[in-house]
Amino acid sequence: MTTESLPTKNLLAPGHTACMGCGQSLGARLVMNAAGPNIIVANATGCLEVFTTRDPQSSWEVPWIHSLFENAAAVASGIESALKALGRSDEARIIAQGGDGGTADIGMGALSGMFERKHDILYVCYDNEAYMNTGIQRSSLTPFCSKTMTCPPGEISWGNITGKKDLPGIAVAHGVPYVATTSVAYPKDIEKKVKKALAIEGPKYIQIQVPCPLGWYYDPSQTITVARLAQQTGLFPIFEIENGQVTSVMKIGAVKPVEEYLKIQGRFRHLFQKEGGKEEIERIQALADANIKRFGLV
Repeated sequence: MTTESLPTKNLLAPGHTACMGCGQSLGARLVMNAAGPNIIVANATGCLEVFTTRDPQSSWEVPWIHSLFENAAAVASGIESALKALGRSDEARIIAQGGDGGTADIGMGALSGMFERKHDILYVCYDNEAYMNTGIQRSSLTPFCSKTMTCPPGEISWGNITGKKDLPGIAVAHGVPYVATTSVAYPKDIEKKVKKALAIEGPKYIQIQVPCPLGWYYDPSQTITVARLAQQTGLFPIFEIENGQVTSVMKIGAVKPVEEYLKIQGRFRHLFQKEGGKEEIERIQALADANIKRFGLV
């Protein structure tokens, strides 16, 4: 990246109160800068809303509306409809955004309605794989065997007993014309996909993996390393689906075993400490292998 390609002004300004190494703050800044200033953002309750808008300050350099936990997609739909009714649709693009809880759980109904009604909105899910703002509770995007405060490992448990909900697949099933995943480990990929999505008419969905040092229990300096390992092991495949067809994937040059990803995160520490953990790691490896095969990542 040359200095000429860097933004002269970040549309998510510094000075907010995010944790050190916060993947979500990086992801949001990359999304805003890629989208440009002519946007209106509806933001669900969650970490991103809390650490960027401590009264009386705001880090947002674009029109920004705080919605409830569950209705960012509905609020964005109202904004889009109002602009259309006023004949001002060409003045701004609309982005709705939230964390994994506000997207895949509490906000699922509003998101489904936005998709079904074909609103011209880009929805961005910042996937940090738990409800971090309220104390690290599991969501339906929490990975298998992960420790959270509501699914702790114990004598009869290995942590979360379910896998990640296939939210991109749900978006595809709604007929969403552009669905993509990406990661803060790859800033240019985020930029490319946000720009591409905003150029497409109709609903769009992008899911960005944004590691959380607090909830994943790793050193804050390792955020990008952790994010890269998620992609390099196949546990977080990066792809684009257009009109129901996979059109591109980020290939894995040299596939790494899932142990490399798991062992640097405290939320998986029990897998290496308890008898029987090896078998659970093998089950996680099988999930990664299935992703590699499904998307042709090698």
